[in-house]
Parts: sequence; structure tokens; C-alpha cells
Amino acid sequence: MALLELGNIPFQAWIWFGIAGLPVTVVNSLGFALFAILLAQGALYWMAKLRQLRESALLPGTRAFLIARATDVPLLVAGLTVTGSAVAADPGRDSWPGLVFALVAVLEYVNYFHVQLMHDTVADLRRLMATGPRRSHLARDLARRRRG
Repeated sequence: MALLELGNIPFQAWIWFGIAGLPVTVVNSLGFALFAILLAQGALYWMAKLRQLRESALLPGTRAFLIARATDVPLLVAGLTVTGSAVAADPGRDSWPGLVFALVAVLEYVNYFHVQLMHDTVADLRRLMATGPRRSHLARDLARRRRG
């Protein structure tokens, strides 16, 4: 998962700015940067999780994830404000993609730090249908740290 998350950053940049030809404006770059930051945090989590499983220890870097969870909120709010304002002022290819990237970053934040939004296996879908949404892996690890 860590390698996929990290590899997804340049891959998505190549697809959207290279193949699809989205303009590399400040607004689009800002939205993409927010998206990339969240993917990098996800990659770091999966690296820490693998280390935790190998060493049967507490999740390494828990404090950093707690800080990220808190600091991501104002960062995302600021990014949404800037990208949303840019769309309102001058809608089009120079601004809409930036807002969409920022919104996807918010979804990634929720997926990593709060509720599992990705359900990419049959078992995940079955569990979702049977019990509803569940807390994300990182949210559960952070809760365990607080209890322990």
C-alpha cells in the first residue's frame, strides 16, 4: 500500500497534467499539492504499520500522525477557500481541477484519519453492507495509543 500511495503521486500528476493536459496554474497546483500531501501521509502510515506488524510493537510515528491529523484540517480549509474562491472568480480549466483535487484531498483525510471510505475488496464491501462504515485503520491505531 505504501508504494502504491507514493507511486500514485507522480502517476496522477502525469495523467492529469501530462496526458489530460490540465494547465499547471497556481490553483491547480495547490489542489494537487494538498492531494499529494495526503497520499504521502497515507504512504507513511502504511510503512509504519508494516514496521509495527513486523516488530509487534506500538505504531511508530503515532505522535506525528496525531499532529498531521490536527494540522491537516486548517490546511485543507485554507486550500478549499483558495481554490473555491478561484473557481468563483474565474471558473474553467485553470481553477476547477484545483478545487476537485482539494476535495479529493479532504476525502483522503477522512479515509485515513476517520472513516474507511475505500472498499476495494469483496470482503470490505460485504462488511460495509453488513455493519455499515467502520473507523479507518489509522483512526483505530490512534485510538489505541490514547487508551494505552
